[in-house]
Amino acid sequence: MTSMTIALPDLAAMDALGRAIAERLQPGDVIALEGGLGAGKTTLARAIIAALGHAGEVPSPSFSIIEVYEPGAKGQGVRLPLVHADFYRLEHPDEADEIGLDDYREGAVLIAEWPGHAGGFAHEPGCLALTLEIAEQGRIAIARGGADWLGRMPQ
Repeated sequence: MTSMTIALPDLAAMDALGRAIAERLQPGDVIALEGGLGAGKTTLARAIIAALGHAGEVPSPSFSIIEVYEPGAKGQGVRLPLVHADFYRLEHPDEADEIGLDDYREGAVLIAEWPGHAGGFAHEPGCLALTLEIAEQGRIAIARGGADWLGRMPQ
């Protein structure tokens, strides 16, 4: 698994990372966003979703757990099917199965906040795990890509 650290000194850098990831996404990929509360997981997820073509508001799935974005859907216009999930409220990984996560994921990209609460995705070859941390100058992202991300890692 390839690893790199990306400096995110401001919101523009976070948006640029979101665009770089969005350009490289393929169906079946997982973007696993890790980090403490306030580290920027939802901000980065919103940047990726916007870069995929969604023009509207991107609600945090903290309470609904899953938000689905479809290509061509009114106001969404994402270039490929996308599932944005926030697993913070799950108490056990089996709950991800109970909500039908595999059905949502079929043929779609998954952006997963708090992926450990759903059992994790780092074992999947299409997983790009990003750990966000608050740093002296904004934030940093520690990116680890699975086998399918070789040659596709954002810079």
